[in-house]
Amino acid sequence: MFYLFYEIFSVNIFSYITARSGGAFFIGFVLSVYLMPKFITWAKLKNASQPIYELAPKSHLAKIHTPTMGGIVFTASTVISTLLFAKLTNPYVIGALITLIGFCLIGYIDDYSKVAGKKNHSGLSPKAKLRLQVVLSFVISIYLLTLTNLDTKLYIPFYKYPLFDMKFFILFFWAIVIIASSNAVNLTDGLDGLATIPSVFAFVTLGIFIYLSGHAVFSEYLFLPKVSGAGEVVVICAALIGALLGFLWYNCHPAEVFMGDSGSLTLGAFMGYCGVISKNEFLLILIGFIFVAETLSVILQVGSFKVFKKRVFLMAPLHHHFELKGWVENKIIIRFWMIALIANVIALASLKLR
Repeated sequence: MFYLFYEIFSVNIFSYITARSGGAFFIGFVLSVYLMPKFITWAKLKNASQPIYELAPKSHLAKIHTPTMGGIVFTASTVISTLLFAKLTNPYVIGALITLIGFCLIGYIDDYSKVAGKKNHSGLSPKAKLRLQVVLSFVISIYLLTLTNLDTKLYIPFYKYPLFDMKFFILFFWAIVIIASSNAVNLTDGLDGLATIPSVFAFVTLGIFIYLSGHAVFSEYLFLPKVSGAGEVVVICAALIGALLGFLWYNCHPAEVFMGDSGSLTLGAFMGYCGVISKNEFLLILIGFIFVAETLSVILQVGSFKVFKKRVFLMAPLHHHFELKGWVENKIIIRFWMIALIANVIALASLKLR
């Protein structure tokens, strides 16, 4: 809407992505802070709390009545802020909205099933959830390939030239990136605020890369792949960062609300989407280092137990391992946040180290 002020009334300030990003951040934050307590009150009346995983550390039983599905609120706040500040004719903005809304719906279906059934296994089966993610990820990938100017070349961090052109096979690669990112954040969301701040750091970093890649001068100066028009997605990143900080107001320890799959799947998928359109698919390993570490801990745990009948960790994902070692929850959360910050600073260093 505010972009129309520029197009119709020539209000020049709204032509700048930076100005509209600032407005999107502020509105995303305000909406999230305003709507979240109303949602918490409603969720408590409806007893909409997610059952605690049976094998989780016993300390988690104290959270049994904490409302879930808070991801619906910060996703809605992001979408509303985007509708107000972004250029809605931009194909990358439309793709981002499809990603946010689509994955939030998948997460909501899973969350609602768990709440209604009062058991963790009452939600979508892992296969059913994965099928929905695969279908939506391919829809997004096909959309990007056919309706945007995004090229099919493969880039790696700290190297300024593309390795080769993946052509049609890029569809499978993009889909895998989006699905993997979505599930990685989902696995990490197990402690109060644990997935929230690393997501904020990731979207700050990705927002910077997207802005620079979408800028003709900066992309050429820094030897970044030029993605004309992608810079508009920075507005959505800013809106989501604001909405996440508003969510953290109620999600910090001790949490008054959980994001649920409706939040974690959405965050991860949009993270993957931003990595794809900025041509930073491999750099996502560093940008989302905490999410990668949590996912690898599960893979190692399951693989080791199946092959050697031995566990690598006391419990997986990784944050549960440290809980069983006696670390208090806040210590785990803050230390993981610190590692996420350091990883993102290193990722940003790749801008010049090419």
